[in-house]
Amino acid sequence: MSDEHDERADDTERDDPLAWETTDSRVGYECPGFDIVHDEVRLPDGTETDFDYLDEPHAVVVLPFTRDGDVVVIEEWRHAVGRVNRGLPAGGVEDHDDDLALAAHRELTEETGYEADRVEHLTTVEPANGIANSVHHYYVAHGCEDVDGQDLDFNESIRVDTTSYDDLLAAVQDGDLRDGRAVTALCYYELFGDDA
Repeated sequence: MSDEHDERADDTERDDPLAWETTDSRVGYECPGFDIVHDEVRLPDGTETDFDYLDEPHAVVVLPFTRDGDVVVIEEWRHAVGRVNRGLPAGGVEDHDDDLALAAHRELTEETGYEADRVEHLTTVEPANGIANSVHHYYVAHGCEDVDGQDLDFNESIRVDTTSYDDLLAAVQDGDLRDGRAVTALCYYELFGDDA
C-alpha cells in the first residue's frame, strides 16, 4: 500500500464535520501497479459501513514538445477498454524519486526514447478521488529530441509518433482523443501554460 494511503488527510481535514472515520483498513487485493484497499468507516451520522478504493503510487504525465514545436505522443494498448489508446507518456513515481522532474525525464525517455532539455511543472490533480487516491503530476517537456530507443516495462506495448499541437488539441475538441490524462494536460496547458 502506498504511503499516500496513510497520509490522506491532515488533522484539520479529519476534524471537518463531513469527514469519515476509518475504523479499520486492509489491502483486499494486490497486483502490480495498484492495490484495492478495504476500509471500515463510520459516517458523520454514526452509520458504520465499508468503502473500497484503488490505491496507487503518484504518477507523472508529460506533455513533450520537440524542438520544432510538435508534440511527442504515444499509442498504447489499453486492455480495460480493448483498444489502442493515443495519449502522452506517463508513469508511476518510484520510491526513490525525490525529484518529480527527474521522474518526468525518466518516464519520457523510457516510453518514447526522447530526452528533454528541461521540464517544468504544469499542475497536479486527483483524477478520480471518488474511487482512487491517484495523484497525477503534470510536466511540460521542452526541446525533446529522439536520442535512444525505448526501455519499456514487460507489460507495455507502445508506439511513438509526433503530431502538431493544433492537431492534438483539435482531437480533444472532436472527441477523438479520449485519454483522460492527455486531455487534462492539453486543456490545462491551453488555459494556463506557457508558449512552449
